Amino acid sequence: MTKRCEWCGDDPLYRSYHDHEWGVPIHDDRRLFEFLILEGAQAGLSWLTILKKRENYRKAFHNFDCERIASYTEADVARLLADSGIVRNRLKIASAIKNARAVLGIQAEFGSLDAYLWRYVDGLPQQNAWPSLAEVPVKTALSDMLSKDLKQRGCNFVGSTICYAFMQAVGMVNDHTLDCFRYEAVKALSRQ
Repeated sequence: MTKRCEWCGDDPLYRSYHDHEWGVPIHDDRRLFEFLILEGAQAGLSWLTILKKRENYRKAFHNFDCERIASYTEADVARLLADSGIVRNRLKIASAIKNARAVLGIQAEFGSLDAYLWRYVDGLPQQNAWPSLAEVPVKTALSDMLSKDLKQRGCNFVGSTICYAFMQAVGMVNDHTLDCFRYEAVKALSRQ
């Protein structure tokens, strides 16, 4: 039987996400922005809820085109609030627009969202070695720093816990547990 991180349970969508995406380093600005928005949307909800709505989010938010989202108007907010395929929370929708505008500023300053984010880990994923899920932190000093900086740049829904979940998702840290079949495979990606 394949041993996975305990958090992904038995749901096929969750397992697929765990087996193929979680912890794999991402360097594409659009995908990084997507995860930043989805992690914020997840606040107070389960990640599985967001995974089930991810394709709807991609459609509703123009495939996470940062420039397009940054130019959204009140008409777009109204459209999104009426879209049952996403989390219809006015604050989270407004946050996605505000974060898009902040990301445009980050891209202008650093050349890319990728360059800005990955400098926090010197361009290489941090390799953790957690024996069990109970030992995996929900935030770290590094996620505290990222959260603080993102907030200073105008982002919302980027608390330290959200930032750490983001860092795990996009492969900035490898938090697969040692007994998980993906641990070594994800670790090997940092050497490529």
